Amino acid sequence: MTKKVLIVCTSCDKLGNTDAGTGCWMEELAAPYYVFKAAGCEVTVVSIKGGEIPMDEASLNPPFLTKEAEKFILDDECMALVSESKPVTTVTDFTAYDAIFMPGGHGACYDLPTNEVLVKGLGAAWDAGKVVAAVCHGPVVFANVKAANGEPIVKGKKVTGFSNAEEQAVAKDDLVPFSLEDKLKELGGIYEAAAEKWAPHVVRDGKLVTGQNPASSHGVAEQMVAAMSS
Repeated sequence: MTKKVLIVCTSCDKLGNTDAGTGCWMEELAAPYYVFKAAGCEVTVVSIKGGEIPMDEASLNPPFLTKEAEKFILDDECMALVSESKPVTTVTDFTAYDAIFMPGGHGACYDLPTNEVLVKGLGAAWDAGKVVAAVCHGPVVFANVKAANGEPIVKGKKVTGFSNAEEQAVAKDDLVPFSLEDKLKELGGIYEAAAEKWAPHVVRDGKLVTGQNPASSHGVAEQMVAAMSS
């Protein structure tokens, strides 16, 4: 049976109250998308507000433009998914998907954790035994996702996400609503990170899959495919 994957992207194009642009990080959408398609999955892409998904300009240009990102940009079918996305409110049943994935980009920090439809939907998917995953800043959504027992779904789970060291390195630690690393620890998650900044690091704990940074995107998707089959 064909596995169904839901990708939920940010709709936020500004860093907090500043005029600085942000959005979704292209590699974190493109690399997993191609992994899912290669595995024969049916992929649906939505965003918080619907419409055109904002992309962080830095992720569209060298040195951050990866082969997968460039391939995605040059693919009209893929770009249609980005330019004409449905809002997350159109997802009536999150448990209808085998896996749900949240790419990052700093935009995710501002609208993923506060979206009630997404937060509740992820909780329902988790309780139903679905694969729940996120990469880079995507795990910010887990700040408010709880299981049926009222506990954070990351409590007692091995997790990763954009590290404090990486946030400080890009000089955005004073702009994000909260430190992702600190929040995951505060929620009871067993946080871990690569020894070196920007190195790929993927953590799978049962049906929960997280990746530390953009370079972890491909690996997160591979682990998701594996988790959907287990």
